[in-house]
Amino acid sequence: MPTPGPIRVLRIITRLNIGGPSIQAIALSDRLTACGFETLLVHGRLAEGEGDMGYLLSPSTKTRHVAALRRSVAPFHDIVALAQLLDILRAWRPRIVHTHMAKAGTLGRTATAIYNATTGRDAPARVVHTYHGHVLEGYFGSTTTRLFIGIERQLARVTDRIVAISPQIRRELVEQYRIGRADQYRVIPLGFDLAGLAAIDDAARGAARAALGIPAAAHVVVTVGRLTAIKQHALFLEAAALVAGRDPAALFLVVGDGELRGDLERIARERGLADRARFLGWRRDLATLYGAADVLLLTSRNEGTPVALIESLAAGVPGVSTEVGGVGDVIDSDEVGLLASVGDAAGLADAVCALLADPARRRRMGEAGRRSVVARYGLERLVNDIAACYRELVH
Repeated sequence: MPTPGPIRVLRIITRLNIGGPSIQAIALSDRLTACGFETLLVHGRLAEGEGDMGYLLSPSTKTRHVAALRRSVAPFHDIVALAQLLDILRAWRPRIVHTHMAKAGTLGRTATAIYNATTGRDAPARVVHTYHGHVLEGYFGSTTTRLFIGIERQLARVTDRIVAISPQIRRELVEQYRIGRADQYRVIPLGFDLAGLAAIDDAARGAARAALGIPAAAHVVVTVGRLTAIKQHALFLEAAALVAGRDPAALFLVVGDGELRGDLERIARERGLADRARFLGWRRDLATLYGAADVLLLTSRNEGTPVALIESLAAGVPGVSTEVGGVGDVIDSDEVGLLASVGDAAGLADAVCALLADPARRRRMGEAGRRSVVARYGLERLVNDIAACYRELVH
């Protein structure tokens, strides 16, 4: 009797921009091979100014680039992308289609429903969609948001498993937005290769500051993420100005890029931070960035699971954040980080100043945070969880 081949997975992501979804999609495509799965990774087009994580792709990763697949609503391109995805489905004939991010989830699940109703009747593809967050709060006006909620409810009807990356996201989707049934959901937290960040020690911190030209005595506050409205970097700068007024050694690193960079650089000058805030753009040397930092400050209005926060804690750097989305699943106690309300610049500044003034507390929190995230957000655990989800569907 012939040995069955690997289980084919068609993984579809809107684009490989900098962020957790891209890291996860690439890592799963590579690591699941050892678990008996063969993945074709389909990705779309980056928006202007977005950082590209395609450099993480290994030579062995099977990929297809669909240029018409893009984040923005563009009816002509969306129809072209839908047709191309349907062609890929018919040629690849996957057992599982796993979509990541909103646009890929919409077009990928629609294409799979068409495929299953026509070509794939005898061996229909099972459908998995991951909510790395959602765009149902803080992104659009009320009318558009209601439309998107309606679309997501319909797409849930053709989805076998819905993966939420945190308990908070699952609660919001099931209880608040009534998307899908509770039994469709699996909570599978993000997973990363954190070994390099977890290895950062005092010597590495000194080398990191030297590499960035930062004085050893500086108090360094870093933020990492796309320079876009949902991340509220203007609030970061407002809090930074308050911190700077109380701590003359404070220095602020803004890591990332996006459509708001020019506006944010102007705001920094207007708030007197021209010599205290450094805009570094996209950087790949995460160990250097987190190694040089004393505190991570996140000011988002909405978050799925904040990748930057997981990275900073793995590096032993405590976090201060607005209390939104899945942040509370990472900062689950004041032993690893501090929280403030959305929009509360004074509260964020108070938390940052408290940590900058107490090196012993920062060290304790950093060590506790490192233990916490390395145990909960490792890559091996993610691969095992996703493999189990897939096997549940096809066996």
